[in-house]
Amino acid sequence: MELLLSVLQNGVASLVSYLAAHVLLCLVPAFFIAGALSALVPQQSIIRFLGPDAPKWVSYSAAAGAGSLLAVCSCTIQPLFAGIYKKGAGLGPAITFLFFAPAANILALSYTGVALGADFAIARIVLALSFGVGIGMIMAIVFRQDDNARLAGQAFAGGAAISRQTLLFLAALVALLLAGTLKFDWLTVGLLSIELPWTSGPVLQAQLGRWVPVDVATGAEGLSVQGLLLIGLLALIGVSAWRGLGLVDNGFNRQTWLALGLTALTLILAALGMRVTENGLLLTLTGRSVVVALLCALLLPLARRFEAWDVQQWLWETWRFIRQIFPLLVVGVFLVGVIRSFIQPQWIQAVAGSNTLQGNLAGVVFGVFMYFPTLVEVPIAKMFLSLGMHPGPLIAYLMADPELSLQSILITSAIIGKLKAWTYVGLVALFSTLSGLAYGAWVDGTPLLHLALLLAGFMLLLTGSLHLIGRFNRAPAH
Repeated sequence: MELLLSVLQNGVASLVSYLAAHVLLCLVPAFFIAGALSALVPQQSIIRFLGPDAPKWVSYSAAAGAGSLLAVCSCTIQPLFAGIYKKGAGLGPAITFLFFAPAANILALSYTGVALGADFAIARIVLALSFGVGIGMIMAIVFRQDDNARLAGQAFAGGAAISRQTLLFLAALVALLLAGTLKFDWLTVGLLSIELPWTSGPVLQAQLGRWVPVDVATGAEGLSVQGLLLIGLLALIGVSAWRGLGLVDNGFNRQTWLALGLTALTLILAALGMRVTENGLLLTLTGRSVVVALLCALLLPLARRFEAWDVQQWLWETWRFIRQIFPLLVVGVFLVGVIRSFIQPQWIQAVAGSNTLQGNLAGVVFGVFMYFPTLVEVPIAKMFLSLGMHPGPLIAYLMADPELSLQSILITSAIIGKLKAWTYVGLVALFSTLSGLAYGAWVDGTPLLHLALLLAGFMLLLTGSLHLIGRFNRAPAH
């Protein structure tokens, strides 16, 4: 019974810590961006750059380029992936976008370079780009018929383009996402501080620390008073959004404005510095909180430029993504906490201390079952390195962790179907393992030229195979 209670506590701690510390400033804007992509962006403009008829160099370059700009993890990228996939993007470019954004976005790469060294950062972007495009191409070829059937009748004639007001609106939403996640000094610096007297604060914080303790070894971020407040606001948003956003296609109502107001308030409070001290509660106005507040205020006049029906569709599509994805996210994060409680850090050196196939597979498995929020995988990787993990399996872990969490697998399955989702999972696991073996071989002294020739030969073999498969699939049946 004690073990069961401990395991359940770890699951709850994982969920509470995730919601309080990670989900707000990245996942919430991502849902609204996905809703805007689905409701406001003309279908033809998506098909033009990411559709199956777009030149491959355009579609895959656009997918990788878009992914590199978003500092998000596998959970946050899911609603954006769902939005472009539903809007008519080809499966291959959409998968490349899904892979590349968490694995090799600008913030992840810069943080990797600072914490682990430039070698790891360069290896991460080169391998992610090569294999992200490769995985997308394989998925596009294997599921060509299904994708053609999905897109049948969707493409339409005409040169519909994204309007200027839509671009401005999307830019403001993306800026809100970036403002909440980037680590620039001018965003984190404190501008103004005020300490409010609160004698019960330290007692409450100490109790929260006992319920949900901080554990660097497992990535548990704990629960602060600010986190508790934000979770309560999330619950209020859910209650008000059930009718406010779920029924908004019938017209705006009071619950709509309440849900949107609570969302803006929650984002601003999440960006605000809040810390319990011995004397009370210290509130710090940061550059991030000012920028988030200004962007939330800017969205209102930008939204008013659209027809009321367009705004209603944006909010309804946002709620549809939330209802589809968020429950799976909650279940997945809870299960991650439960499973992670059975994995001991001291196993790492014994299993992944050398650049073997077994060690690299172990790195991939670590990435699946020891999933951490975006960027947290980097200090955890540094810990693994200090415990004796070989750089090869470490790269395999860094490639797999942002991609293959239990919750992201469940969500991907709900978006594209179980067969496609598990095929994608298998390909990511395979290429993550190959990435680790290649980088580990270079670290162990294999000449870079030899590895480059092997990689080039592999890519040529892959390209030739895909070309032959594509010709076979396009051949008329007799």
